[in-house]
This record gives sequence, structure tokens and C-alpha cells, in this order.
Amino acid sequence: MHELSLIAGMMDLIRNSADKNQITQISRIKLVVGKLSMALPHSLSFAFETLAQEELFKDAELLIEEREICCQCQQCQQQYVAEMPSRLFCPYCGSSDTQMLTGRELFIEFYEGD
Repeated sequence: MHELSLIAGMMDLIRNSADKNQITQISRIKLVVGKLSMALPHSLSFAFETLAQEELFKDAELLIEEREICCQCQQCQQQYVAEMPSRLFCPYCGSSDTQMLTGRELFIEFYEGD
């Protein structure tokens, strides 16, 4: 379960930032997780609930936005959502010359606190 180490790392980043900004209580954190990041949102939530016992994170809400695999065809320039990574062929023209635009993300979009 690598989600535990991902959440621990996220909490370290937020802890350091909060310390620098004199924030003593985190109220909300938003993560963006692409479907190809191999991080499971449910497991991330469970890991956060498990690790968020210290005062800084007590009662903090973890929001997770899961991003679809979005591609753009380099031939016809159409953008589309790929249901499966193996189906990266353009559904409009059939070209395999596609560029993945979203789906690999894994980052903290923001955190809020006092």
C-alpha cells in the first residue's frame, strides 16, 4: 500500500508549509489524482484517516479529485476521454498518434487552515 507513504509525504509537505506560514490548524486539503497515477482514492482517504491524528490535521477534510485519462489526437486535433490506457487510438479518426493531456497527475492543489 504505497498510498500510506504518499499521504505521509503529503503531510510532511503541508506540515513544513504550515510551519513557515504560522498555520496551526489545517481544515481542508485537496489532492488531484490521475487515473494512471496508480494511487487509489479510497486507499489515500484511509491512509489520511489513519495518519491524521496530530493536532495540526485533526478534523481536517481530505478532498480528492480523480482526473480522467484525456488525450488529444495529433492528426485531427480532437480531444477525448480514453476509457482504458490501452485504447489510446483516436475514436474520431483512428490514429494512434495521440498525446495524453491528463491522467498521470498526483499533486496537492491546495490546503486551507488557520
